[in-house]
Amino acid sequence: MTMDNQQKSVPHRQRIATADTDQFYQSEQSLQQRVDSSMAHQEIDTPFHFRHCCWFCQEPTEIRLLFPANKERLKDCDHQAISLPICRECKSLVRSSQSDNIWQCREQVKKALAKRYQKDLAIGKNWTKNELANAGFEGGSFEGFAKSGWEMFEIARDRVNFSGWPLWCNGDQIVDTTIGKQFVFDGVTYADIDQAIDFYVKTYALHRDFFFACINIVTIERFAYAIRYARMFVGCTATERRTALQDLKAAD
Repeated sequence: MTMDNQQKSVPHRQRIATADTDQFYQSEQSLQQRVDSSMAHQEIDTPFHFRHCCWFCQEPTEIRLLFPANKERLKDCDHQAISLPICRECKSLVRSSQSDNIWQCREQVKKALAKRYQKDLAIGKNWTKNELANAGFEGGSFEGFAKSGWEMFEIARDRVNFSGWPLWCNGDQIVDTTIGKQFVFDGVTYADIDQAIDFYVKTYALHRDFFFACINIVTIERFAYAIRYARMFVGCTATERRTALQDLKAAD
């Protein structure tokens, strides 16, 4: 995935497998020490074909997330204390103190993943697979991007899109409280419409308030049209944007 220049040459799957540094284990140990050892975290039921997968993003995993981390947080949690598989990267993104249940926790992790891999996800918005393969970058400084760019996009997209599996624990189902909030557009699942707006604002350098106003006029059902319209006025003055919104209202 897109990281610093030194890591770009290391395949994503390999980086996951070689993340076990002394420094990481020290931080992992520190996290575990903060978990209330007197709590009984019950393991969730995991389907056989997901037995080695992170519940958040489907990456390979060998560690567990204990949620919530302590009895104080359990008071505000609307389900029992659970243990579920998670990859090291997703665990580094968990902010359990800001989550009242595991679904809110997943929502925050998904947003953090999408933000971290914004550039990778943007590949699929600016290119098609065939366009990238036939871009004529052979022998140039972008040759590596042409060869691996689409795979980077697909890995990021699939991790963000993965919804986990239904959570059952001791015969009881933990009901998903985020149903209806997610927004799916152009093959990518966003935690909510605000995340989708933020993604396209950053990807296409849109004026956020102007883009938001466009969506309000044409409605979410015409999200693609709102993107196209907002892109036509990147870099325009405030007066030009106001006129553009008036024109959009008149035409709608």
